[in-house]
Parts: sequence; structure tokens; C-alpha cells
Amino acid sequence: MFIGPRSILSVGAVLAAVAAAVPRPAAAEDVAAFYKGKTVTILAAHENGTGFDIYARALQRHLHRHIPGNPAVVVQNMPGAGGVVGANWLYNIAPKDGTTFGTFVFTAPFEPLMGNKAARFDPAKFGWIGNMEEGVAVCGVSKAAGIDKFEDMRSKEVIIGASGQGSALVKSALAVRNLFDARIKLVSGYKGTASIKIAMARGEVHGVCSLLMSTVRSHWRDDYESGNFRPILQLSGRARLAGVAHVDDFVKSDDDRQVHGLIFGIQSLGKLYAAPPGIPADRLDALRKALAATMKDAEFLADAAKMQIDISPMTGDEVEAVIAKVSAASPEAVERAKQALTP
Repeated sequence: MFIGPRSILSVGAVLAAVAAAVPRPAAAEDVAAFYKGKTVTILAAHENGTGFDIYARALQRHLHRHIPGNPAVVVQNMPGAGGVVGANWLYNIAPKDGTTFGTFVFTAPFEPLMGNKAARFDPAKFGWIGNMEEGVAVCGVSKAAGIDKFEDMRSKEVIIGASGQGSALVKSALAVRNLFDARIKLVSGYKGTASIKIAMARGEVHGVCSLLMSTVRSHWRDDYESGNFRPILQLSGRARLAGVAHVDDFVKSDDDRQVHGLIFGIQSLGKLYAAPPGIPADRLDALRKALAATMKDAEFLADAAKMQIDISPMTGDEVEAVIAKVSAASPEAVERAKQALTP
């Protein structure tokens, strides 16, 4: 059938009208218009000077170039309860418009799974933005501890400093004590690793557990290179540290491996970032893309190299997958992990 020019115009007009009536996702320029002139806040749920703070401030200096509209970016510290205070605030109180997101320790998303009633959030509902570093965590001691290898910790008492109850620093030390028979005396209550570093210099404690090697190589660099601080047990990371025992050396069964994954394997989420639940999908996507782009930014990478911090990023989807997998652990594995984390 022949369609004349007038009919073609009519059909075109109808199609245009239909297309205009169909709701479309916000265009990139709409996201840029939202962020233009605004300030984006990165919540660091740990004290100033910790690895989380150091990474957040490195990100803050470069992220603005990759968010549409180029908003200002600032860092706000909110330490407490091993990151749970900040995670609670981000989930329940923070603006849900894409102007606020945060970073907290890798154990925080699993606090509800482990029965912590103070953790008032559902990890599956956070908007996971990504991870700046796949964490390689260690227990380490000062030279004054008189410990040369991990086996020495089974015969000689070591005073380990930690932050608040429920923090990764406390949990890792408890797990090492309970799973591997280390003679650890735990002293908690420090604000974070920066405070513990000072306490070690004063001789108040001998060491710390769950310290990331990226922090060791940056904020603890002088002590590390001089031998005043020595990694003694590697808790996470596929690449082995030379001359350092690894928790995987103590795996004797598949059950052991699953428990280790619940306690130590989650440390691969070394510097993860999350947005509050319910932020507009286009803005979450913009933040995800901005973080990923920053991780490849030449100026950022030069800055990171100067600071001697490790960059081994994961996408938001990859972080989400890790959290979903760990959250699906069997009740038996969860119960055994809980027992290992009991004082």
C-alpha cells in the first residue's frame, strides 16, 4: 500500500507525540544541573589520620572533576563503634539526594548478620558505590614486643591495642586469639589506628590487628621501614607478604575456610564507599562512574603514589556481589564466627 507524503507526516507526528509522552531517564545534563553549585560530603566514619580518612581526602581532592556539574567535595569525620555510628547516620539520617556518601570499615556491613542490634541498617539497601582498595590486613607489633614470628605469640603475651567494642580492630584480635591460640591481652578504647600508633610509641601496647598494609606503607612508613613496626600475621589478601604467616596456613577444612572468609575474607573490602538507600538511580550511577573514573585519573594516581597508598579498586557491582555472598553464609558458619569473636 502506498503511503503519501501527508500520511508520512501524520505518522511521524504521532510517533513524536508518543515518544514525548513516554517517561525517560534523567539525561546527563539533568544530573549535572543538580550537582552544579552544590557540595558533596564524604562521610569518613573513623577518626582523622586513619587510613579511611587518608583515602577519603585523597579521593576528595580529585572526585569533583568526574561528577557531572563539578560540585565541591568535602570530608566529614564521624568516628564511633568501629564505623557503626557513621553507617547508622548514613543509612537513617543523611540526605538521600546524592549529596552525601560515606566510607566505613569492612566489618560494618555485616554487623546485622553477626547479631549487633546497634547496627540499624540493611546492607542490601545501601547504594554501593565502589571500593578504592582490596585490603591486605595484618597483625603487627613493635620492636619492643620482642616478637620475631607469629608462633612467638603462642608462648609470649602480647598487648594489642584496639578501638571501640565491635570494631574491626577488636574483632580481628579476638579471632586471632580464639582461633589460633595467640596469647593476646586486648586493650580497647582507642579512637583508631592513629591513636594506637601513639600508644605503641609510649609503650602502652605492643601492637595492633587488622591494620591495612596501605596504612602501614603511608601513615606508618617510618616505623615500618626502620623495623620499629613489623607485620607478624597476614589476615587477608591473595598476594603473600614475604616472611609473614597467613591465616590460610591454619585452614584444615572447608568449614575453616568459610569461617575465615566471614572474619578475614571480608577485609578485601578495604576502602568501600556507600550511599544512603533510596537516592535517585541516575545520581547513584553518576557517583559510581565518578569513583571509577577517579581511580584511573592520572593526577589522582600520581597523588596516591606520592602518598604511598595502594589503589586496587572494585566497582559498585563487585562490592555488592561480595556483600551478598558473605551475607548468604550458612547459619552454622555464622555461629562459629560469632564464637570466634567472643571475648
